[in-house]
Amino acid sequence: MKIVRYQEGDRAHYGVLEDGGLVRRLKGTPYESLTPDGTTTRLESVRILSPVPAPRIFGLGLNYADHAAEGGKEHPPQPMLFMKPSTAAIGPEEPIVYPGEERDLVVHFEAELVAVIGTKARRVSTSDALDHVLGYTCGNDVSERVIQRAEMKEGCLLMGKGYDTFCPLGPAIVTGLDPTDLLLLARVNGRERQRTSTSDLIYPVAEIVSYMSRAMTLLPGDVILTGTPSGVGPIHPGDRVEIEIPQVGVLSNPVVAEGSDGS
Repeated sequence: MKIVRYQEGDRAHYGVLEDGGLVRRLKGTPYESLTPDGTTTRLESVRILSPVPAPRIFGLGLNYADHAAEGGKEHPPQPMLFMKPSTAAIGPEEPIVYPGEERDLVVHFEAELVAVIGTKARRVSTSDALDHVLGYTCGNDVSERVIQRAEMKEGCLLMGKGYDTFCPLGPAIVTGLDPTDLLLLARVNGRERQRTSTSDLIYPVAEIVSYMSRAMTLLPGDVILTGTPSGVGPIHPGDRVEIEIPQVGVLSNPVVAEGSDGS
């Protein structure tokens, strides 16, 4: 099932996207019920939004074996977690805003499989963890490296990952997928830059959810960016970044300079 969040007129709704571009509106949110309310619309007549509005965003660093090898680093002894502010989340076709700081910055794309929590999870086992996942979407963990590297020397990580618009998500939440072997790709201006299988994850989704739930209650609508493979690289104003998981779709976002879109 493909669940989309969309704007029609001045209101946002959730719906189930069917083959042929028909969207069946849900009665509420997918965390409450997947029952349609009888209203349908066409995909081309609505605007697709971030699948989760203002989510709690959790991320993992160094969680692909090839990415660790690329940097000459050992596998982390436990998941390397960080958070991004909810204001980082944007949807398909929304612009990634390149910060207008006085000093030179280096902004990178990072293709990621994203797990969306569907039901409250606290101290769940690995075997039960995926029962608490609603589905999966595409994500781009946009990162500014100059600030990030300075932060990491001090043992912290926030600003380099936390700029507004630095977490594109979408285009849909897809249920029923096996997260252990999904193709993940990234393209910049049509050129492929990343390609991997989620089978290369050091800590798979079930282990991540179980591990996190030992310390914190995971809530419906929380999103977990599960890490990026090798091949990350810079983006600049004027670029277009595409993140693709074939079963989910393509998450496409332009990159604009701060101030050029009225922000």
